Amino acid sequence: MNPLSLLIAVALDPAGMLLAAFRRYPSGAPVPYCEMSRFIPFPASAYWARHLNPQQSCPRALDGDWLLVSVSSTVFSLSSLLRPQPEPQLEPASITMATVVLTVLTHSPAPRIQLGKDAVLDLSFAYMPPTPEDALSPATGPPPFGLEWRRQHRGKGHLLLAATPGLVEKMPPAQEKAVAFAAWDDNEPWGPWTGNGTLWLPAVKPFQEGVYLATVHLPYLQGQVSLQLTVHKSPKVSLTPAPLVWAAPGEAPPELLCLVSHFYPAEGLEVEWELRGGPEGGSRKAEGEMWLSNVRHHSDGSVSQAGHLQLPPVTAQQHGVRYACRVYHPCLRASGRSAEVTLEVAGLSGPLVEDGIGLFLSAFLLLALIKALGWMAAYLTIPEDTKVTAASLDSKKSQ
Repeated sequence: MNPLSLLIAVALDPAGMLLAAFRRYPSGAPVPYCEMSRFIPFPASAYWARHLNPQQSCPRALDGDWLLVSVSSTVFSLSSLLRPQPEPQLEPASITMATVVLTVLTHSPAPRIQLGKDAVLDLSFAYMPPTPEDALSPATGPPPFGLEWRRQHRGKGHLLLAATPGLVEKMPPAQEKAVAFAAWDDNEPWGPWTGNGTLWLPAVKPFQEGVYLATVHLPYLQGQVSLQLTVHKSPKVSLTPAPLVWAAPGEAPPELLCLVSHFYPAEGLEVEWELRGGPEGGSRKAEGEMWLSNVRHHSDGSVSQAGHLQLPPVTAQQHGVRYACRVYHPCLRASGRSAEVTLEVAGLSGPLVEDGIGLFLSAFLLLALIKALGWMAAYLTIPEDTKVTAASLDSKKSQ
């Protein structure tokens, strides 16, 4: 019978991880995607995990039918190996009674990490030997296991970290300073056992985005979940010149520059210009020539970009209006982020351009006067005998 057409009724979940995940599933969350297929026990293919399979062939205790159930959602992602019960069932044929043997679970299926911050990708797993004969002796506790973390990004995949706690194996070196908390949580003689395989990535960068595959290897059994990691950083928005723009009636104000700095990703940026206040009141789209600069890349992986606005000549009625740039980006809320400046038309509450030139000249003359007074004050503080000596030297030089 095709297992995809079966309806599973889990009769036994010794570790309780699978059932607990569904019991805590929020009622308002989207319906998870479930997939079921047949599973055939096989040894791990990686050379570093070869000692997980002490026997030359799969033990007879693992014979029979196996089912692999995969569940993915925004709340969690898990995979479970189930072994159907061989006893005759009184239930309808559409229901299969099974026992959960291995469950691998993550509660962060889509981690969204701020650029430069550490990423913690949680992973837990639970295992119960399918029959008592498969368990190790009471003195040794849980079996050794293999943990593997891989990343796939833009069609390429590579091994980040591998570990086999309990086995003396030469491991491939961990990449990108990745660390995994690979260990069993308990040491019960016969199980069930729970373990931790959480991955820690320090100071994530854009190239570390992608699909992360976490695989737990047990002798001839494997469980795997996937996580989609994305990186983000909200932009900083500033507007220049600020705090106000000077212009004379009939002249164009200085070009406005809206700097959107140090954000990620580069895609999805929008800059809109608004005119607020004035005779019409309210807020409306600003007039003028608008364009975006080229993207500037920074060493930390973030980018910056600038929005430009060249305003048309202003009138006296535009005195006091406010120009604002509003920035939209996937990292920001739907309302975006904005900055604004006030337009001051010369000759109204602000000075005329000619008055500004006069103020500059007055300041220059005042500075010259202050320097002259300083020299005079320094001369008056010189002792009289020093002045006489200096005068005599000047007299001799004239002769």
